[in-house]
This record gives sequence, C-alpha cells and structure tokens, in this order.
Amino acid sequence: MNRIFSGIQPSGEIHIGNYVGAIRNWVQLANRYDCIYCVVDYHAITIEYEVASMQQRILETATVLVACGLTPERCKLFVQSHVAEHTELAWIFNCVTPVGELERMTQFKEKGRQHRGNVNVGLLDYPVLQAADILIYKAGHVPVGEDQIQHVEFSREIARKFNARFGDTFPEPKVILSDAPRILGTDGSAKMSKSLNNAIGLLEPAEMIWERLRTAATCEHRQRRSDPGHPEHCNIFTMHQAFSKPDQIAFVDHNCRTAGFGCIDCKKILFENMMEELTPIQNRFKEINEKPQYMVDVLNSGAAKCRAIANEVMDEVREKIGVKSKWMGQR
Repeated sequence: MNRIFSGIQPSGEIHIGNYVGAIRNWVQLANRYDCIYCVVDYHAITIEYEVASMQQRILETATVLVACGLTPERCKLFVQSHVAEHTELAWIFNCVTPVGELERMTQFKEKGRQHRGNVNVGLLDYPVLQAADILIYKAGHVPVGEDQIQHVEFSREIARKFNARFGDTFPEPKVILSDAPRILGTDGSAKMSKSLNNAIGLLEPAEMIWERLRTAATCEHRQRRSDPGHPEHCNIFTMHQAFSKPDQIAFVDHNCRTAGFGCIDCKKILFENMMEELTPIQNRFKEINEKPQYMVDVLNSGAAKCRAIANEVMDEVREKIGVKSKWMGQR
C-alpha cells in the first residue's frame, strides 16, 4: 500500500495546469512513497495524432518530469509501451469487465462527443488499460485530479471482480487528491488546454508567459481599475494561490477587494513569482537536453525495474487464471 502509480499522456506541451495539478504533487509524494510514474503513450493513441512527432513528445514529456524533480534517484520513470505486461493484463481484465460499465464512464461520453469520427474501441477500453497500469504494480494509491476519480474507482471494481473470481491478488487502490487549486485556461472559463489556445506552457519563454498573463481574463465584475474585485471568482487569483507566498496572496486579496491596485499590477506580482519557480525547471530542461543519452538511460533503467515487478505479478496472474504452461517452464 506504500506504492504509488500515476501517468501522464505525451499529448503535447506540458502547461502550468499539468504542473500545479499533478507534477508538483508527484514530486512531493516521491519523498514519502515508492513512486512509479509513466508516460502513457498507448493512452495517447486513442485519438488522432501525428505519428512523426510522437517520439519527440514522449521524450519531451519525460524530460520535463525529470526537470521538475522526478529524478531516477527519487522514483521509477518509464514509458508505458516499454513494459508489455500493461497490455497483457488489460486483455485479461477485459474478460471480467462488463461492457455496460465502460459505456457509462463519463470520459468515454465526453471523448465520444469530441471525436465523433473516431469513436474507437480504445476510447471505450481506456479505463481497463488504466486499471492495468495501476494494478500491474499492485499500487495502493493513485494521485489524480477530481476528473479521474471515477477511473480509480473503476480500477477498484476491476480488482474486486478479479479477486472474487480468481482469488485474492490485487489491492484496491485509493485516491490521493491534490490540494492544489484548479487552474483554468487564460480565458478564465475552460480547462487549460493547448488545443483551446488558453494554456501557459511550462517551457515557454518569459516574454511569452507574460503576454499570456497580461491578456488573460480576470474577475468579470471588475471593469475599471477603481472597481472593487472579487478574488474568489478570478482565475488570476487562483494562480496566485498556486505560485505566490501566503503574505503576497493576502496582499493581493486586500488590494483587489479595495481597488488598491489594478489587474496589471496583480499580474506583475504573479508573473515574478511564477518565473521564480519555472525558471529553474526550464534551465534544468535545457541542461538535460544537452545530454540526450541521459534520458535514454533514465527511461531504460526505469522500464527494466518496472518490468521486473510486472513480470512477477503477471506470473502470479497467469497461474491464477490457469494459463501458465508448467510443462513448458517459466514464461
């Protein structure tokens, strides 16, 4: 129960929403748990994508994770497709999963609406593979955002179904919710997303980050500088809660409510605090990129360690379900 698993898709440039909502929490958890983190490339192919850029996206995503602090000394980091047991276990889980439960999953309904021309079996089966990702390591905890709670609950259900049919094998993983504030996109209304052009990229240069902040939506109740604001309704204030120190947050809150300063003044403080945290990450990312073999070694080492765990679990699973061929020796 002391083991954690979580994954991130190589779906494009990592933004501050990913960082605050997941990655920063992963780094903190690595101090207290046996952590396994994964670039889930098989999940990323359920929607249309550019094949030519996939390898670059995988490597860039992994490099960002290391630059943020998820070094091989602190956790195991690997690419999902490099450990074949994930998909083998997913197939076995398919055989204990009712189709009706998959069709009720919220994310499948949302993705189906977004990708009407490509509603494939992978979109439907996504939660089963996700359950396999978690349970192949018998992880006891999964750090996720609120939008992924249903999938972890589904993993718990699959573990129960398998255990009931084949004997006690898998733990029922528990959710670890981040207490980080939920940052919306620069439009202030939708989830931060590169496809919606409302994201602030983690690796973007300072001048680009400032431009995105400068033009970002603020409290809709404040039309003029002299108007009092309502920080609790302002996405910029939410970003302050993620990047600014407590005394600065209190200062911003007071001056916003009393019209003590304008939104640009508020954004300047946020920008300075944001860059104080992001600049070291950007510098580490550049340093790592200057030694490309380093990331190859990190991912190969992580995959080898995870493969050893997964092999042992799959050996147990094959025996439990009756397919382990004893007369042919170990698989």
